[in-house]
Amino acid sequence: MISNQARAHIALLSVNMIYGANYLIAKGLMPDKIGPSALVFLRISGAGLLFFILRFFVKEQVQKKDIPRLLLCGLLGVATNQFFSMNGLSLTSPVDAAIIVTAMPIFTVIISYFLLKEPLTLTRILGICIGGSGAVLLIYLGNSGLGTGSLKGNIFIGINALAFAFYLVIVKPMMVKYKPITVIVWTFFFGFIFMFPFCIGQLLETNFDTYQTSNWISLLYVVMGPTFLAYLLNMFALQYVKPTVSSSYIYVQPAVAMLLVAGMAYFVINSQYKGDITVVKLLCCILIFVGVYLISSNRSLRRIPRK
Repeated sequence: MISNQARAHIALLSVNMIYGANYLIAKGLMPDKIGPSALVFLRISGAGLLFFILRFFVKEQVQKKDIPRLLLCGLLGVATNQFFSMNGLSLTSPVDAAIIVTAMPIFTVIISYFLLKEPLTLTRILGICIGGSGAVLLIYLGNSGLGTGSLKGNIFIGINALAFAFYLVIVKPMMVKYKPITVIVWTFFFGFIFMFPFCIGQLLETNFDTYQTSNWISLLYVVMGPTFLAYLLNMFALQYVKPTVSSSYIYVQPAVAMLLVAGMAYFVINSQYKGDITVVKLLCCILIFVGVYLISSNRSLRRIPRK
């Protein structure tokens, strides 16, 4: 009999494998079959509708004073996050995108220091410097012309990670106060409102008549996998493991993305992904991993006092 904790770890591994594969699958749809903003519309509206259906099984009201915070959660954690994630991925390498996103814990620690007054230690500052240098270098490498990376796309992915880091900080009080499904429904509702005027035009221009079976399967995966299913598995896992354990699984994403891209580059003749995996990019990946490890460690070196 598998314990709930073991199931939680399986769920977290599955979530991050889903995310890792999504970089290549979503990239394969954009921009030839669907524009990135149109894909954002389908992800938010599709998953939002499914969450709304689940909401009928949870009877819980939110207080009016919490609406502004939930509105901000929808703006940052859904609309901004999804918009820059898909538009960035459409412009850059799946490998670059997967690695840059792993810097999210670094952004979260910095934001928590200023907004939640959480203390910084010398270890965390060292981690921020090491991991941050890896992220900045990787974003700049978008200018190198190697592979499918681009500076603009990498910057967009960086904005995506920063927006979601802000979301993780400001949503924390809501997740303590309300049930997860209640918070998710409200954030997706407000995210849909913010996203609508920026994405509906590109959706209306999409020609679905040209879709083959493989395209529909990829689209279903992108809408259901990394949005709806991943959220549900995360909610289940967080009932049995600590958030720090959950965040450590983020390292799976670039590993999966790199394996898939390496396979494409090796088996597909004239693959566009040849040149996406380089020694310098692997070095950037290591710097970010070391940085995140340091800021996530429990070592209690001298705290830096707030003024």
